[in-house]
Amino acid sequence: MKKLLIATAIMLATTSISAQAEAVKLGYNGAPDAKKNAVHYFAVALKEMVEEKTDIEIELYPNSQLGDEQERMENTLATPSLNIASPAGLSPIVPESFVGATPFLFSGPEEARKFFDEGKYWEMVEEAFSERTGGSEILAVVEEGGFLAFTSTDKPIHEPADFEGLKFRAMDPSQVALYEAMGASGTPVPWTEVYSALQTGVVEGQMNPPLYIILGSLNEVQKYMTMANVQYSMQYLVANGAWLSSLSDEDRKVLEQAVAKANAMTRESVQSSVQERVDWLKENGMEVIYPTDEQLAEFQEVGQPSFIKWLGEQNIDESFIKAAFDDIGKPELLTTK
Repeated sequence: MKKLLIATAIMLATTSISAQAEAVKLGYNGAPDAKKNAVHYFAVALKEMVEEKTDIEIELYPNSQLGDEQERMENTLATPSLNIASPAGLSPIVPESFVGATPFLFSGPEEARKFFDEGKYWEMVEEAFSERTGGSEILAVVEEGGFLAFTSTDKPIHEPADFEGLKFRAMDPSQVALYEAMGASGTPVPWTEVYSALQTGVVEGQMNPPLYIILGSLNEVQKYMTMANVQYSMQYLVANGAWLSSLSDEDRKVLEQAVAKANAMTRESVQSSVQERVDWLKENGMEVIYPTDEQLAEFQEVGQPSFIKWLGEQNIDESFIKAAFDDIGKPELLTTK
């Protein structure tokens, strides 16, 4: 059914679109609060810069008003619209994007940014996405709030063994694979249902950057937060291909420049706010755990090989995996699968 819906959306995307015929909708997750939601911060900056220099009007739809991840992506492929998709929205079309979510891959934000901005692997992902969607494009990798942290209800997480027997919320199949590697179970839960799932005990933990923990008020239903630098939190700005093709060269240039500038502004905002958000969560009821270097190494030793093995089971072309690990300077990781 999912493949049929995506195929239908791609077929509709081939129809002629006038850039100025109607306002362009931009949908995304999270509240319309620039201080709490980096994705909204990015969306507002993009809207202002594009509208200042073109006749393009961008209408913002936060809080998943345009639907869940799959619905928003299908709509973006079929209509003149923009979407900031999470990995759960992007991966059904390009499962190769899971490779960039290999846990404990990056030592810091600059390494992650270089990987997505300059690496051969991400260029391959963008090309595959465009080919499979009839010309739609990934215009930017948008930061959400630094590294993901584990949170838990009753049991603090210091090392992989602490996951044994716990139930964790997963955003997508790759997170399920990571939790299972460490002895926990992973249950897919949409973002809009995470708070209630934690509150009722459907799941006992989750992982997100501090920004999203605050955004979802998860500190009210989670006691512990473990800063294990799991994955670098990213979402992806996607644009309808036919709409992009309808733009004049000048408007397309303005759009690309606005995307780059909004992204740079968002990155600066995210990086300057990470510690402030961690401190806020600590002041508002969460116990913050910083694993030792030895414990961080153990997370890597347990989590990475199982995840890389899982990648191989998804029928992902090995060239994507090789390119990613070459880009990060760790070609030896390919041998662990």
